[in-house]
Amino acid sequence: MKRREFISKTSYGLGAAWLGSTSLFQNALAIPLSGKFNANDTVLLGNTGIRTSRLAMGTGTVGGGHHSNQTALGMAGLSGLLLNGYDQGLRFFDAADSYGSHPYVAEALKHIPRDNATVLTKTFSRDPKTARADLDRFRKELGTDYLDICLIHCVTEGDWTDRYRGVMDVLSEAKEKGTIRAHGCSCHSIEALRTAAKSPWVEVDLARINPIGSHMDANPDTVVSVLREMKASGKAIVGMKILGQGDMRSRPDEALKYALSLNVLDAFTIGAESKAEQNDLVRRIAAAA
Repeated sequence: MKRREFISKTSYGLGAAWLGSTSLFQNALAIPLSGKFNANDTVLLGNTGIRTSRLAMGTGTVGGGHHSNQTALGMAGLSGLLLNGYDQGLRFFDAADSYGSHPYVAEALKHIPRDNATVLTKTFSRDPKTARADLDRFRKELGTDYLDICLIHCVTEGDWTDRYRGVMDVLSEAKEKGTIRAHGCSCHSIEALRTAAKSPWVEVDLARINPIGSHMDANPDTVVSVLREMKASGKAIVGMKILGQGDMRSRPDEALKYALSLNVLDAFTIGAESKAEQNDLVRRIAAAA
């Protein structure tokens, strides 16, 4: 089946439309932005050499137990949503084992050149044996010979670089073999984030950031100060929880302007739940300046 034909056969009514379609909030307007931004801008992720789109297509707005809001759309729904984003220049696929989103990303990848996509996924493994098995399984599930980025998922301990040294070594070995292109972590505590900032092993960090501090590791100013330290050392920083896991769903302009104004995020991930929502998100990023 041709990719265009595949897209046309998927549902266009996959969820509620993006809220607040005509309203800009005053505090969003107060955020100064320099330059123009687009969701499909090509950005360089830190010192990794990986170039991809500014916006990553999240597949786990609320994810766990191999399920997420996005996988609930079904195979045709989620893979069609990803291809809808690809048609608008989005090249960054944000997956995770815990979301159960690998098969859906794999379906989308069947319809596009693999080299045009950046595939990020995450492992919850905490020991070397499980990490090795995960890397083999992930590549099979995603239908790809290599992963662009693999992160240790949801680290919380301040001493995680000591505790999980074995997992880090497995990912380093995989990078040397070409199985992955870059490695790093997603942090879920300020202690873990500070450790990541100081670790030369971390090449990519997935960091929670939004202007209201929702589902974050600390208050926004504290988190941003650590992210600036990361940025200065050449790490790639990908923002997540940009809309506060839905808490800013009715205030998207404010949240987007804040993320774009920080000058610290290389890219950011947001999980849309319908094509209408995704299309509106792309439009709002272009209109942010």
